[in-house]
Amino acid sequence: MTAILAVIYILIFLIFALIAYAVLQIKLFGMKVKDFWSFIEANQMLDKLYKFAKQYENMSPQEQVIYLSEAEKIFKVFDNVPNELWEEEYDKYKEVLSKYKDIKMLRWADTSKQKN
Repeated sequence: MTAILAVIYILIFLIFALIAYAVLQIKLFGMKVKDFWSFIEANQMLDKLYKFAKQYENMSPQEQVIYLSEAEKIFKVFDNVPNELWEEEYDKYKEVLSKYKDIKMLRWADTSKQKN
C-alpha cells in the first residue's frame, strides 16, 4: 500500500515538475504563457482559414466579414509570438494573408463603386 502511494506521489511530482519546466521554457523564450496558449488556439484557426481560403474563391459578404475578423485575430496573436516558433506555418500564414488582402481590396472596390 505504501509503495503504491509512493509511486503516486512521485508521478504527481513529475507532472508538476514537467509543467514548471514548460512554463520556464516559455518564459525564457520571452513569451507569456497566455500568449503561448493563444498561439496554440490561433494555430488551429489558421489551419481552418487556410483550408477555407483554398476551397472558396468567391465568398458571400457575410463569409468575407467572418474571414476578415478571424484572420485579424490570428495576425494579432502571431505578432506576439517570436517568428522562430511559427516558421513552419509561414506558408499557411502567407496564404491566409494573401486571401485577406484580396478580400479587403474587393470590399474596398465595392464600397468605392457604391459611393459613386
